[in-house]
Amino acid sequence: MRRIIYFILLSTRIYAYEDSDLDGVEDAYDQCPDTSLTELVDISGCSIRSLVNHHHYDMIFGGSFSQIDYKTNELTDTYNTEFQFDYYYKNFSFQAVISYFTSSSESYSNNGLNDTVLAVYYQFFPASSLGLRLGTGVILPTYESGLGNEAADYMLSANLNYAFNAFSFFGGYGYTMINDSDVENSVSYQNTHALNAGAGTDLTSNLYGSISYFYSDSIYSDIEAIQNISLYTFYRFDPYWFGIANYAYGLSDSTSNHFLSLKIGYYF
Repeated sequence: MRRIIYFILLSTRIYAYEDSDLDGVEDAYDQCPDTSLTELVDISGCSIRSLVNHHHYDMIFGGSFSQIDYKTNELTDTYNTEFQFDYYYKNFSFQAVISYFTSSSESYSNNGLNDTVLAVYYQFFPASSLGLRLGTGVILPTYESGLGNEAADYMLSANLNYAFNAFSFFGGYGYTMINDSDVENSVSYQNTHALNAGAGTDLTSNLYGSISYFYSDSIYSDIEAIQNISLYTFYRFDPYWFGIANYAYGLSDSTSNHFLSLKIGYYF
């Protein structure tokens, strides 16, 4: 009989304790009854600080190979070594890209820094399956060619991504304001418009793949537009490390017949 009474008292005590928002403070004493699970609370059940870290970063390092000089259309083997840093805060991201090139052909050889890119992006979701990313940036003239291109250029971009079942469809537009000075009887620069469109899907739980088409005006007014079709893959090794591979095939004479890029990154 005593065991039955003890069980009833214990059950009543357990039943009487309620913590609706699961913050560890009983509802009877909880002065903030609807705190999120991601909030750290005080003895009154009110938030002290968020346990969600809105600050994230990644560092990406890799190299690429292409085979054309965009001014002369001459086949020129070019190797790029690139470092990219990204900082993410909520819907915003900041990106910095620096790279070093080595180029050579039968009549040409050169190496040095490419232009440095700094950009800021804002991403939001007008609908649950639709994402929009807006960006602006500057191309700093860390590349010196002697052809009047030692001025900063400015970029604007807008990209859409639509998720449908297991697939994602994306497209974008970019505009670059070229501020470089023309060189008489040699080089004439122009502002550029760029378009891209493609589709992708998760091939496995860790592997994403996509195919896309890219079109862009050349910065040189007398060179035809750059066009290619590319295959892109992203593989996540674990929650921190990832790899990126990209291959593009040129569709115009002003585009490298083959472009290959391999990169590895760390996210934290």
